[in-house]
Amino acid sequence: MSELITTIFFLILSVIVGGVLVVFLEKKNQVTFIKLSLAFSGGFLLAIAFIHFLPELYAEQHTSIGVWVLVGFLVQLFLEYFSGGIEHGHIHAHANKKIPYGLLISLSIHSFIEGIPLANSTLHGHDHDHLIGHHHNSLLLGIILHQLPVAIALMTLLRQSLIKSSTSWILLIGFGLMTPLGLIFGKLIPMDSSIPFMDILLALVVGMFLHISTTIIFETNENHRFNLAKLTAILLGVGLSVGLI
Repeated sequence: MSELITTIFFLILSVIVGGVLVVFLEKKNQVTFIKLSLAFSGGFLLAIAFIHFLPELYAEQHTSIGVWVLVGFLVQLFLEYFSGGIEHGHIHAHANKKIPYGLLISLSIHSFIEGIPLANSTLHGHDHDHLIGHHHNSLLLGIILHQLPVAIALMTLLRQSLIKSSTSWILLIGFGLMTPLGLIFGKLIPMDSSIPFMDILLALVVGMFLHISTTIIFETNENHRFNLAKLTAILLGVGLSVGLI
């Protein structure tokens, strides 16, 4: 129970910290900070997908698990049609005081889905106890590292849309609750079923991670100096993932 509470605490905290940073960061620095933090998280997400999760998923399941990875990739592609790509730093704000419901619903679905596999800290059964801590921590850290810049981007968009500050915070915290809700929902999934629900859900999340990370990494910028900073951030993210092996 203490591990569950701690996990939920850090998931919510990452989103709240993102909102607080928007208040203290100068406007001219927000975009650069968002893009570099997303580059770091993109490198980390890509690395944990290939180093931690895909090898274990294929070792435990039939090669059809790749179908679910592909489905996750396509689900994220579909969700970004409504989110406008805010997951990788695209902020399209309109000063019309309207709540962007489509964007919020898209982000909430994404966050809810990626929270479900966190419910199973023993991702692949008791024969893999030596890998449990690394996998659980890698997934949790990957979600937190991505949620932070997304929360910054979301709060920035809400503020630029001239939505009331109190409303913006309510919407941000609502978004921050979605991953913990996914985690709690995951606790209700039967672990003794003949259908490997958690493996399938983890494969979906890995596919979503692959879409987000590759989009972040392959986006181009005309500023060569920024590209070097972005490359450095990506390599640092990859290095962190390798360090968790």
